[in-house]
Amino acid sequence: MVSTDVQRAVDREQTPSDQQIERWIEAALATAQTDRAALTIRFVGESEMSSLNQQFRGRSGPTNVLSFPFEAPEGVPEVEHEMGDIVVCTPLVASEANDQGKTEAAHCAHLIVHGVLHLQGYDHTDERAAQVMESLEIKILAGLGITNPYLLETA
Repeated sequence: MVSTDVQRAVDREQTPSDQQIERWIEAALATAQTDRAALTIRFVGESEMSSLNQQFRGRSGPTNVLSFPFEAPEGVPEVEHEMGDIVVCTPLVASEANDQGKTEAAHCAHLIVHGVLHLQGYDHTDERAAQVMESLEIKILAGLGITNPYLLETA
């Protein structure tokens, strides 16, 4: 069972439905070692994302997605099944989707799948890890009827 808290700090019309989001998350969790998970998806504007990107990554400007794996504060017991938070910058998703010739839904699905994989411990810090993560993303998205997102990107 997946428990998802969807937060929208932007107009609801700019974001996918809760049902779409849950479908994407469940697809990304299909390979996980658990059948239970709790996470938060937050849709934000460029200002909030820029703030988060600066605070947590030391980079200026917005990024399309950030993942924050849950870490219990010292002295507080771990919360079973709590995975963490994924923050998506809605205006950047729209802009990138347009630039890359993708639908906003397909691009958002990719970013949420990407974020969920990060919460599971996958990363792209080196070439081998990136290949593993990208292969999983491609497979998961194909199962959702979404074309390989890396074939569409315009560097």
